[in-house]
Amino acid sequence: MSDSAPQQLLHLVLGGELNDLSHNTFKDLSKVEIVGLFPNYASAYAAWRAKAQQTVDNAQMRYFIVHLHRLLDPEQDTKSGH
Repeated sequence: MSDSAPQQLLHLVLGGELNDLSHNTFKDLSKVEIVGLFPNYASAYAAWRAKAQQTVDNAQMRYFIVHLHRLLDPEQDTKSGH
């Protein structure tokens, strides 16, 4: 990867219906929706927001942004100072 290429920071957007709002435990794992993988937070946030707005009538439905780049390289934040 060249020095001028933007850094790829993978993000996963997923969601589904929760058992209750005090815990992040899905009611049925077979119905958890994988919205997609995104190369940066901005595009993941746009996808998250769109899905959250589509399900606003269901109070138990939640979507999440998972910072996969932090799981793949836990020391990345300390290397970049973020």
